[in-house]
Amino acid sequence: MKCPFCGNADTKVIDSRAMEENTVIRRRRLCDDCGERFTTYERLDMVPLTVIKRNGEREAFKSEKILNSIMRSCDKRKVTVEQMEKMVKEIEVAAMNTMRREVETQELGEMVMERLKSLDEVAYVRFASVYKQFKDIDTFMKELSKMLVEKQD
Repeated sequence: MKCPFCGNADTKVIDSRAMEENTVIRRRRLCDDCGERFTTYERLDMVPLTVIKRNGEREAFKSEKILNSIMRSCDKRKVTVEQMEKMVKEIEVAAMNTMRREVETQELGEMVMERLKSLDEVAYVRFASVYKQFKDIDTFMKELSKMLVEKQD
């Protein structure tokens, strides 16, 4: 790393610390030439993720939208905000790990349902009823029946 004081290219790292949930590394450095100390921060350079909506429109991925829908599904349930935020973070990481620049809303919805099912079944059914756009009680009952069969296995 080049010293900002004298321009020397030879500096030593004297301390490293992870910050912001291990997404940033803070390094204290010492210049071998002039003896000055300075701090650098390393952040992961992430390619922005685009979401393809059902109607074909594209928009930037916003974790707040997922969190809001999960919060609505978990309303008056014993699910903490921390659990919901953790779920959103897991979904965001999973979407980024696909190594694609675009992800469809269906994939995101499936990720949410998968996690909600193990966290809170009522929240899962609430989310699924909106996400899968149940038109009538029969489709709703089919989903519940499928869930009950899976639970018995």
